[in-house]
Amino acid sequence: MSYAELVCRSHFSFLHGASHPEELVASAARLGLSALALTDRDGLYGVVKAHLAAKEHGVKLLLGAELTLEDGPPVVVYARNAEGYANLCRLVSHGRMTHPKGEAGVPWRKVAEHASGLLALLPGPAALEAVAPLAEAFPGGFHVGLSRSLSAGDAAREARAEALARALGVPLVVHNDVHTHHRDRQPLQDVLTSIRHGVTVDQAGTRLFPNAERTLKSPGDMARLFADRPDALARTVELASRCEATLDALHYRFPEEDLPEGRTADQHLRVLTEEGLRTRYPGGVPPAVTKQIDHELRLIAALDFAGYFLSLWDIVMFARGRGILCQGRGSAANSAVCYALGITAIDPVRMGLLFERFLSMERKEPPDIDVDFEHERREEVLQYVYEKHGRRHAGMVCEVICYRGRLALREAGKALGLSLDQVDRLSRVASSHGFQVTPDVLLEAGLSPTDGRVLRTLSVAKELEGVPRHLSIHVGGFVMTREPLVDLVPVENAAMPGRTVIQWEKDDINAVGLLKVDLLALGMLTALSRCFALIQKHYGRELSLATVPPEDPKVYDMLCEADTVGVFQIESRAQMNMLPRLRPREFYDLVVQIALIRPGPIVGNMVHPYLRRRHGQEPVTYPSDEVRGILQKTLGVPLFQEQAMRLAMVAAGFSAGEADGLRRALSHKQAEARILPYRGRFVGGCEAKGYSRQQAEEWFDHFRGFAHYGFPESHSASFALIAYASSWLKCHYPAAFTAALLNSQPMGFYAPHTLVADVQRHGVEVRPVDVRRSNWDCTLEDGAVRLGLRMVRGLGESSGRAVESARRGDYASVGDLARRARIPRHELTRLALSGALASLCGARRQALWEIQALGPLDADDLFFGMSMDGTAVELPPMGVQERVVADYDTVGLSLEKHPLELLRPTLKRMGAVTAA
Repeated sequence: MSYAELVCRSHFSFLHGASHPEELVASAARLGLSALALTDRDGLYGVVKAHLAAKEHGVKLLLGAELTLEDGPPVVVYARNAEGYANLCRLVSHGRMTHPKGEAGVPWRKVAEHASGLLALLPGPAALEAVAPLAEAFPGGFHVGLSRSLSAGDAAREARAEALARALGVPLVVHNDVHTHHRDRQPLQDVLTSIRHGVTVDQAGTRLFPNAERTLKSPGDMARLFADRPDALARTVELASRCEATLDALHYRFPEEDLPEGRTADQHLRVLTEEGLRTRYPGGVPPAVTKQIDHELRLIAALDFAGYFLSLWDIVMFARGRGILCQGRGSAANSAVCYALGITAIDPVRMGLLFERFLSMERKEPPDIDVDFEHERREEVLQYVYEKHGRRHAGMVCEVICYRGRLALREAGKALGLSLDQVDRLSRVASSHGFQVTPDVLLEAGLSPTDGRVLRTLSVAKELEGVPRHLSIHVGGFVMTREPLVDLVPVENAAMPGRTVIQWEKDDINAVGLLKVDLLALGMLTALSRCFALIQKHYGRELSLATVPPEDPKVYDMLCEADTVGVFQIESRAQMNMLPRLRPREFYDLVVQIALIRPGPIVGNMVHPYLRRRHGQEPVTYPSDEVRGILQKTLGVPLFQEQAMRLAMVAAGFSAGEADGLRRALSHKQAEARILPYRGRFVGGCEAKGYSRQQAEEWFDHFRGFAHYGFPESHSASFALIAYASSWLKCHYPAAFTAALLNSQPMGFYAPHTLVADVQRHGVEVRPVDVRRSNWDCTLEDGAVRLGLRMVRGLGESSGRAVESARRGDYASVGDLARRARIPRHELTRLALSGALASLCGARRQALWEIQALGPLDADDLFFGMSMDGTAVELPPMGVQERVVADYDTVGLSLEKHPLELLRPTLKRMGAVTAA
């Protein structure tokens, strides 16, 4: 007997189904089902994962979804062909886009309009008048579903379904309303239902399924269950046979609407690249670069990726036209074409970077280009993409947020009825011991090791780990298409206004060949842009990332002293400790410095061998000239992923595709396990080429370090450019650099009080916030830093900018300030406590008194800001401790004293040891 399961919900029905798509497909293969339909609620979130699993297990997968109708019962639809799949995506998109995030609904008329290429199944009985119009829209393609869950009401539901099918003149089709891949998963399904309803399992009542029958069943089990309805059972296979839609048929093309007349995308890309080369190499393009460019352009044409590069070039040109600082990084920096187009700033030929790390004919995967933009202006870039391509052709990639660790334990514990105190104690214990908690550990935490609820919580939480919880938005991934995006993948609203997201995450779109661009935000680019503007305004010098003077000895002197507070990437304590040991003297030293302080090089035992060799404490030897060419830059120690790839090809005989497979294994979340199969191949390959087994195993142990996060060389080089630029600005323009950092908060490693203390140590004067002199942003005054009104906590930007714009020379009094800038009383109070009114009325308490004497400060009051009481009172001034506390409360720093200065006498009496 054959059987195809037609109604099946996975974890991607979000708190409805209790199994992953891969588990459902694997179970379908094990049970011998002829086909499986994944029909999650109002979404195709898990369909790519199911598609890949179906190809692996040889199971036919039906592409479908359960649609929530605004004016009828839910209906399941299946794509018969490519047209049906496009209509399915359009319907799901309409249902999501017309409702707030997390909700969905489609009117039946919309379903009828897009019925072509679709089959429909009503999963359960419903009123005839609610279904009849919809059934007419699917002539020969509408079915009434019949399921038996072995629970009360089965007979009545079956009678109603049979009567409905007879009235409509459509066939009955069997399904099992699947929510789990195995009966053992039912307790988790109960917990998910309880979480969804916000109740405990004990309180859920009839909202829980009465048994575990809604699970995948074998054809034999279904034949016995429906022995009296063989025709309805056989129709499952018949319906499945009519559905030929597959994700393998998706054809993705990048937008090419801006091509000059008569030019193909490849021709236009070559023209732009050649124009860029003339800019990059004004003295003539080196032959090695020309050869590399030709190689890359041929590969891009063969893979049909020209539109991808053109679209990204267009985005970067828009940003530069708006004065938005941006720079490409990651593996894109390995591409000479990206360098010529101005997308990246690293010359990959001069640096000897490996292009196959970026693009390869063997793997034929989409290139991954990351571009960083000023974090405060990235939204302009995102909205440009939406406006240029339209919401029907552009959407951001989603990110699936899953239950992890403590959250999984807390949710499981609450659903199973543990008290909040028990949940807290259990989550604390489990965060240290994982889910393998021994009875002794439970006892130490004050929990009974024989309490069934505690043990069930640990068991269910382990299953809850990794279960999708809700949909979020990727940090910057964008998909743009020539055809309507909603024909390829459903689109829905994001929680953030002005954003729409597709229903697939980044791994999904890579698997089906959709290309994304990553438009990311970087706070340091905002700070650099602001710093360049301050330097041009106050010193008359125009600078950019490209014109910062290179290889300045003074900058490297500063770095060797670990004077890097506020500098990009090399400001942490670990980096500061490394700088005097590595003693960078040229740009590539910075590339290495950034890469060294990562878990990968540390775990892989690369740091100390490199430092010993750098300082002549250990000889630098190479087993062959070929290996010397790969590892000479890093003194024989493989620090970068590209070097691992090259070693695999040169020393072990890997092909470029095999080497990239190793690289991807090293980059995976489960890298430790994924690289083990490569060990034998690598060691054996090295021995076959004459290298010792000891040397091969040493290299591979270095590679294992990359499993704990290591940088590609191109990524490190891109970051090193920004690190050097920020170091140069700190060295030569410390006041402007600090003001720019303060204006770009929140960002970076250090709080504003640390940044200010550091610039003061460099001899730069910092002046306090003053309503008569401060702008909204921090500015420069005669070489000093003037703190801006943005530093005052509790003062809104609109009010701060009003103080700046309404000044027109000066303010005569607090009342004058209130009237002209229309500042509400609570914000005036914050200004007074911060000392920003000192130039108007002296001490802070005096300012507070004057504010209280003002009349109503309601926006439309006739006497707004008028003084109602002229009584003069001499108030005792705040003591130094009170002022410092008020400074930290309102501004986050004090220019008067460091808090430890106030405690120094007490600390001396205690005999405390100073840092010195």
